[in-house]
Amino acid sequence: MPTNRLTELAVRNAKCVSKRKKLSDGGSMYLELHPNGGKYWRMNYQFQKKEKTLALGVWPQTSLVEARHKRDEAKMLLKSGKDPNLEKKKLKSNAVLDQGNSFGSISEEWFERMQHEWSEDYFHDS
Repeated sequence: MPTNRLTELAVRNAKCVSKRKKLSDGGSMYLELHPNGGKYWRMNYQFQKKEKTLALGVWPQTSLVEARHKRDEAKMLLKSGKDPNLEKKKLKSNAVLDQGNSFGSISEEWFERMQHEWSEDYFHDS
């Protein structure tokens, strides 16, 4: 099956009138057009004998080139025996954890703990 069938111009001009429509780019990737004007990059794949869909992004925030890159990365994950959706979720949760482990958040937590301990010491000594 040929890949890279879509062009940026075709994506920009694509419209959907009544119900959802799919424009294939090949390699299991397609652009899903919604009646509200939304354009969503998707990729269908099979993992452990189950059909799944991976969301690659929303056009125009995710360009055609970026979507193809994400598709290729997902295919590499599949070849290595990993589920792209699960890996995507792991990345998101790690990003949230990293945000919570900033110097500012740790110092605030320490400061609150010290205030609590100091107030307990003050009231117990009185």
